[in-house]
Amino acid sequence: MGKEGYERFVTSREFPVTGDTSEKAALRRRLLAARARLTPHDAESTGELFARGARELAESAGASTVAAYVSVGREPGTRALLDVLRERGVRVLLPVLLPDNDLDWAAYEGAESLAKAGRGLLEPTGPRLGPEAVCEADVVLLPGLAVDERGMRLGRGGGSYDRVLARLARADAHPSLVVLLYANEVVARVPEEPHDHPVHAVVTPEGVRRFERP
Repeated sequence: MGKEGYERFVTSREFPVTGDTSEKAALRRRLLAARARLTPHDAESTGELFARGARELAESAGASTVAAYVSVGREPGTRALLDVLRERGVRVLLPVLLPDNDLDWAAYEGAESLAKAGRGLLEPTGPRLGPEAVCEADVVLLPGLAVDERGMRLGRGGGSYDRVLARLARADAHPSLVVLLYANEVVARVPEEPHDHPVHAVVTPEGVRRFERP
């Protein structure tokens, strides 16, 4: 699928917005179908652009700990970003998926420290730090499928990051929340529910866009 066709596919703004979970599911299917038409090279080639975006992200400039994730499949590439952060002396935490879909965390020690896990994921092999470790992060990089003009993020629907955000709230932790997306996944509006949290910024291959903090 060419760039122009992808833009038409993803930027169509005729998305239902009343917040019904079935509407979220329909939007997820549409966005995942668009990603599926990208090539592995399309995803991989974004990696250096995201790493550059991280250098420009004021939120990460002074961060000592960043919670991130390893991109897989057609997700926007994060591998170069992880290495840039680590080379700058940032402690990078990566998620480990638990059987109940919650997330444990472990430190990123380089690409050689990653191992294949269930659902096609790559996870760190170091000591587990516990689900609460994310509360130490100054920045949390979130996967997603879309974000709207208010900063409302649409995830994949598994609930893992809903638990992370709820855990941060309970701990009265206030890291910067940043979602990584392809440029055309920034849309006018996505469905939302009461438990949804807005993010503070989105990084795309074109640069950084910030949203007003609630």
